[in-house]
Amino acid sequence: MKAILKFTFVLFLSNSVFGQLDTEYFKKLQTEKVISSDKLDWKQVGPGMAGYCEEFWCHPTDVNVMFMSPDMYNSYGSWDNGKSWQTIKDYDGNGKAMRRIQSIVFSHQDADFGYAIDVRGELFNTTDRGRTWTFVRDMGGKHAELAVDPSNDNNWYIGGGDFWNVKANHRKQSDLLGYVYKYSDYGQVFRSTNRGVSWQKKKNDLPATLDIGRIIVDPKNSDNIIMATNAGVYRSANKGDNWSISGAGLPNNLPRDMTSFYDKTTGEYILYLIEQTFFEGNGTTTNAKGGIFKSIDGGQNWTSITGDFSFDLSQINSYQAQQKYWKTIGYWFGKSTSDIKSMYPDYPTNTLPVLNRLVVNPLNKDEIYISHNVKHDYSFLPGDVWKTTNGGQNWSTTTKTGSYWNSNKDATYWASKNTTTGQNTTFAHLHDEKTENEETFGNRFLEINANGEVFICLDQQTMRSNNNGTSWHQVDDYETEIGSKHWVARGDSNLPGRFMLLETGIEDRYLFCSGEHGLWQTASLGTYEDDKAYAVEQIEGQNNDKGAHSIASVAVHPNNPNIIYTLQFRQNHRGYFRKSIDAGKTWENESFPLAYGGNLSSDNIFQYSLTIDPNDPANIYFCVMSKPIAEVSSKLLPADFTTLGVIKSADEGKTWSTMNNGFPEGFSVRRLKMDPANSSVLYAALNEGPTGTKGGLYKSTDKASNWTKVSIPTEIKSVNNVFIDRNTNHIFISCGRSEGTFSEGGVWRSKDTGTTWEKIFDMPYVWQTEVSLINSNLITVNVPLQHENKGATTYNPGAYLSRDGGLTWLKINKNLGQPDTITDLKPDPNDENVFWCALKGSGWTRGVYDDSDSSLKVGDINILNNQKSYPNPFTDSINLVFNDKNSETVTIKLHTILGGLVFSKTESVQDNEVTLNTTNLAKGMYILSVKSSTKSENIKVLKK
Repeated sequence: MKAILKFTFVLFLSNSVFGQLDTEYFKKLQTEKVISSDKLDWKQVGPGMAGYCEEFWCHPTDVNVMFMSPDMYNSYGSWDNGKSWQTIKDYDGNGKAMRRIQSIVFSHQDADFGYAIDVRGELFNTTDRGRTWTFVRDMGGKHAELAVDPSNDNNWYIGGGDFWNVKANHRKQSDLLGYVYKYSDYGQVFRSTNRGVSWQKKKNDLPATLDIGRIIVDPKNSDNIIMATNAGVYRSANKGDNWSISGAGLPNNLPRDMTSFYDKTTGEYILYLIEQTFFEGNGTTTNAKGGIFKSIDGGQNWTSITGDFSFDLSQINSYQAQQKYWKTIGYWFGKSTSDIKSMYPDYPTNTLPVLNRLVVNPLNKDEIYISHNVKHDYSFLPGDVWKTTNGGQNWSTTTKTGSYWNSNKDATYWASKNTTTGQNTTFAHLHDEKTENEETFGNRFLEINANGEVFICLDQQTMRSNNNGTSWHQVDDYETEIGSKHWVARGDSNLPGRFMLLETGIEDRYLFCSGEHGLWQTASLGTYEDDKAYAVEQIEGQNNDKGAHSIASVAVHPNNPNIIYTLQFRQNHRGYFRKSIDAGKTWENESFPLAYGGNLSSDNIFQYSLTIDPNDPANIYFCVMSKPIAEVSSKLLPADFTTLGVIKSADEGKTWSTMNNGFPEGFSVRRLKMDPANSSVLYAALNEGPTGTKGGLYKSTDKASNWTKVSIPTEIKSVNNVFIDRNTNHIFISCGRSEGTFSEGGVWRSKDTGTTWEKIFDMPYVWQTEVSLINSNLITVNVPLQHENKGATTYNPGAYLSRDGGLTWLKINKNLGQPDTITDLKPDPNDENVFWCALKGSGWTRGVYDDSDSSLKVGDINILNNQKSYPNPFTDSINLVFNDKNSETVTIKLHTILGGLVFSKTESVQDNEVTLNTTNLAKGMYILSVKSSTKSENIKVLKK
């Protein structure tokens, strides 16, 4: 039988598995910024958002452009009105810049020109509408606000402070200034009058504790500026040279937010503001003082537009609202909940929540939205966002979610408040959970675009209303078919991506672990219009009542792929060994190997390498790190937790034992690997221990009963991962420390079961190395960022790929917004051109290597390149098919997978083909190379 061999490109040499370290390339990686290859582009695989996002910005003149900066350190932009999102971080940088942005502002005269300032106080500039950003300067500390003169983009302002830190920056009776963050720069305004070329610090008449939330420049007079701060409203009539308090008419003069409306046609300019709510005792209950205000004279005088925005809490039968009320006033008065209930036992009949966000429709001055955050701020009441359509005379709740609204509670009372009951918000995978629970989610930002469309973030989902707040719909994912619960990501993930299991015993089923959002698997696209999209579905987590939300590791029974096991590192079921016998439809706790009390949310137990013996599935292993180095909350491992190291069950997970005999004192086991050729043999990668204990590679030949140290190069102080190529039995160790030297880091390979080692990748800190299951020439390496001040280098963290067994390498970070914190990276087990990556704060991504232009040019001869996946089996012969008729001579070699030469032939290409007789060739895998005088190409092939 004749098989036509169609080439997949593998670089250069047939003996690449024996390649030498490219010292010139690695010297460049260590000392200068290297640009990622365009050959591989990463695209997120759902779910979108799935985390908290405090900030969102709409471009002032281009409604297709918007930005967000979620709390897990990625930042995104959209240039197609939210249909898709891409990272705006420099994926070839060190990963730290623009990780949380405080403000993004664009010129009103030049839509491409803008500035952004991030959580470190670093200022960035864009000249291409936010697609790319360039570092300008460090402003010297965290700054909370950035503003431009809407009539003259020469004038820019930056306000110091930490005003929008909603989780920490609360006001109370004894502390009206709020939380002081030591890395913020308080008490000043920076001003530029030359488009940001230079900046001057302005502090005249401003208190040293000033924390600035908003800066607004009068669109009719550039000299007039107004600020909302923690010390009141300040106004300047000379571009910020001098300032004065400007709160006439405000009951408290403690603004929480401020915005403006301007009609270019009429010249009408209005300022709107929400006040911090003050509480005071009134007999057995409390009074509230605050509300919503406006100014029509540039902020000199303020009048209330609070209208009917007040609430009779005695008419609201919501347990959560009542409990939040006690918590809110308790904080305000500095009292415990029990004490405050004794002081003021009656619910107020006329009260206000604590508001913190405000926007006005730029097309309608009377349409105003206000919101609060009941989850992380001290506030209360059902409903997260309210609106008025008549300038503040009447207010109604415009977001309604959860059991309180769906049960039509207090319907008569809400009718009197211009509000109907019934849910009007639609979520993605969170929808069932949000519908069934009482509303305690909290709105996190409030933004409106030039067309009057409103954006909010309820809990962990971005929502949009394009009908003036009548209804709200998530904009983070696409559902493949209505009701399918199969989701295609739009690219704005804020998900803690964890371990990915790509061999599950079921074709095309991959399993993905996440923090806070459970376990996911690949899903059918159904009739979804984009057949190149990738869909996933949640099989454990929010979709299950009391499901597990933070999955550390997953494994599948080797004889029954419907049996799935998980470990949890925080939240529900932390420390349990969990099991499903119906492919993830239902789950039960099988046992509790890591019993521990403490706080389920903040005390984390980091478990990995859940491994099942394929020959005896009763034997199950995993490891618990004592020094986590790649975790979202690595400092939250409880100090008194002692069940660390290798954990084993010999009875299918019913009971467990620690198996640490032979490890040094103070050790930390970061990963385990079972020998694919002998399940009695396991390897343990020990990273540096929490007290500085030197790590290393350890081996057990008796199913983890005893461990002995493997001899590795003496300069290595931490082994972070171990991998064994099942096709070659080569061992790879990933080494280095956050503050380590170049010599101790990198990837080391042993071809003789650990007797000798060679370095194939030379960076000072490597977390992971994996080899393709179908082509041993494909190797991926995960390089985190070292300590910025104490490491050997801060250049070029991220993902790396070799397609020739480690001889040459490509940096492949394109569209990876967090290259410094990759948590899992590996080749696809079925397609040589597909790769998978999980990131600490932006979910999972799928990368496709583009080999469309990789057909080998051999003189005038082109080898066809149509084979997209392995295997490509042949039997009696191989036909090499070329694009052009030519008689040029080529050399063809066939090696075994271990490098042994089978044959070498010189052939003349005639009629587009060269035929090789393989009748007497033994079955197995080989490396086939075709070489001219100047170029060569390799491919892994299989003889059946």
